[in-house]
Amino acid sequence: MQKVGIVPGPPEAADQPRKMHSKPQEEVILKYAPLIKYIANRIAARLPLRLDAQDLINSGVLGLMDALEKFDPEKGVKFETYAEYRIKGAILDNLRAMDWVPRSVRKVATMLEQINMDLEKKLGRPATDEEVAKAMDIGVEKLHKLVNRVSKVSVISLERDSRNDDSKISLLDKIISEESSTPFERLDTEELKSVLADNIELLPEKEKRVVSLYYFKELTMKKIGEIMNLTESRVSQIHTKAVLRLRGKLKKSYYA
Repeated sequence: MQKVGIVPGPPEAADQPRKMHSKPQEEVILKYAPLIKYIANRIAARLPLRLDAQDLINSGVLGLMDALEKFDPEKGVKFETYAEYRIKGAILDNLRAMDWVPRSVRKVATMLEQINMDLEKKLGRPATDEEVAKAMDIGVEKLHKLVNRVSKVSVISLERDSRNDDSKISLLDKIISEESSTPFERLDTEELKSVLADNIELLPEKEKRVVSLYYFKELTMKKIGEIMNLTESRVSQIHTKAVLRLRGKLKKSYYA
């Protein structure tokens, strides 16, 4: 899948965001259609095949329309940035409403997260697959199968606020948002950025690289696999393990 990225449009769109409200809705949707499709396809790539990417795209369009209605240029955020996170948020909200991840899989994800956190506390470093498997009294191959099952959860897990699973405000929203209206909220966001950055640095090298390429370079799992000479399935495993570690670390430090 070819990476589309954020479509900047003509210079005046970024320089004079007030004009976004005056443009016909159809024009704005057409302009940002490649971005909506790109975000939807990135998420759909890690979902069960029974879920139609077109449904996600439709949710993304609703997110864009919501962005048009609620965008406030006085907040100092570019419309492109605001729209991207509203689109992603609308798609994830739709997935949460569908509750497409079985309860048993969520239970496994929570268990893996806790075991990784306990082992890291005991060892003073991230646990290896062999150590996690031993703690669970299973083989490494069985552990990999469990991680593959959990990989469908990670599309939401790092996005969601661990303090409130029903919250529509995601961790990544908080990190990117410049809309915080109080000094406390701004301090809270800065603390989250710092904690997350510090904990990413503590990840095993492969996990750190996958997180960097996926979330910051916005590469697909397939492209990351080509860069790291790994299969797409293996990259997905590494990504899932990284997300499980990060959620455990955030609960331990930021949410303590």
